[in-house]
Amino acid sequence: MRFIGNKERLIDWINSEILNNNITGELFFDFFSGTANVGKYFKQRDYQIVSSDLLYFSYVLQKAYIENNEYPTFENLLPKLNVNSNKLITDNFDLVLQYLNNLVGIEGFIYKNYTPNNEQKRMYFIPENGKKIDAIRTQIEKWYNDKLIKENEYYILLASLIESVPFFANILGVFAAYKKDWDKRALKPFELKRINLLQSKKEHFVYNQNSMELLNKYEYDIIYLDPPYNQRQYAPNYHLLETIAKYDNPAIKGISGMRNYDKQKSDFCNREKALKELENIVKSKNYNYLLLSYNNEGIMPQEEIIKILEKSGEVILKEYDYLRFKSNNNGEASKKKFIKEQLYILKKNNS
Repeated sequence: MRFIGNKERLIDWINSEILNNNITGELFFDFFSGTANVGKYFKQRDYQIVSSDLLYFSYVLQKAYIENNEYPTFENLLPKLNVNSNKLITDNFDLVLQYLNNLVGIEGFIYKNYTPNNEQKRMYFIPENGKKIDAIRTQIEKWYNDKLIKENEYYILLASLIESVPFFANILGVFAAYKKDWDKRALKPFELKRINLLQSKKEHFVYNQNSMELLNKYEYDIIYLDPPYNQRQYAPNYHLLETIAKYDNPAIKGISGMRNYDKQKSDFCNREKALKELENIVKSKNYNYLLLSYNNEGIMPQEEIIKILEKSGEVILKEYDYLRFKSNNNGEASKKKFIKEQLYILKKNNS
């Protein structure tokens, strides 16, 4: 899934800097989880993960990928389903996905509000795909309410849906707006895709809340921060994924059908508040190392960041030339093909 600021293509570099600078430990706090890609990466490297995000769809991904440590069996559900296996079906997970993919679509919230129909003209999905998303989301909820699927199975299926939706959405990259003509991928029949899960012998902890509230909950070895770099809030760009994840029939408004996100705003989208929040994090006591991903065009000035970090220990700044996203090509910055991704490393002085 494309996510603004997603570190998927930079995570190997970040890990190499961790190794090169002798940063060690076991408990890793992914402070702004987003797509959970950072947490997934370090879970695979045998860290114990704590992660959190204000967005509920992020929490769904965290529950599936980070907290969950095994593949689902669906032992309570399968006896209730009339499914026939074939050579391509390898396990119970695939059987359940096959059943969901064969559902007849229904005219639910997504169809009524995000496909062109008699009531409105939003073009996020073709009508058939909107109906299929509604049918799948409704069925998953019913199974969970009827106790036919366990909690981990519920979130695994929701994560599969969340991960599948962007492949059939009529968007350029995020959900803040839809295209005015149909993208080829949006015309394909919707299909729920299998996600790859991560097995682990360690217990991991995920949250759907302000990470500031978790600073004193654990003794962290590493706190990793990947905050917003500019004034644009994340929530409006992913409002539709949030609505599909919650499926709560929210009041919506505007051309894009935006849900209210007042309680999901990040202080890191405001320069003064961001610096204050960073200072509060740095001042907390329960960690050994703090890593901050940022870039040279972020709203927090480099000198101010270093000034805050230096109060608590040794600071190292590493930079990496990185091809900018097209969505960031605006103003004078549009003339620059690359930006400098930055990794601030604070080795805390605990004496």
